[in-house]
Amino acid sequence: MKSDATHKPFPNTPEQWEALIADAPGEDRPLTPEEEAQWADAIVVHEGGYPAVKAALAERRRTRGPQKAPIKVPTTIRFDTDVLEGLRATGKGWQTRVNDAMREWLRAHSA
Repeated sequence: MKSDATHKPFPNTPEQWEALIADAPGEDRPLTPEEEAQWADAIVVHEGGYPAVKAALAERRRTRGPQKAPIKVPTTIRFDTDVLEGLRATGKGWQTRVNDAMREWLRAHSA
């Protein structure tokens, strides 16, 4: 990382490190409202190294909530190469459009 990429230069000397540590929030200096907002979603892991951090992040990771519509089921279907290329050429969302076309076809051809 370039030294000018951040708003504060990275400490280079022990004195700079000591000054940075002395200025850090602690019992003698509470967090400012801006700092509080920055640290609101922080995950603190005191022991365990990388595996503990990975586990803590996995617990925090967002999971998919309840579905508004029925959940789609993954499947495999075989298309001729030219058909698949043509569908993909229509751009993002082609699978949704195929799904909609199949639903329409089923409505029209239901017994």
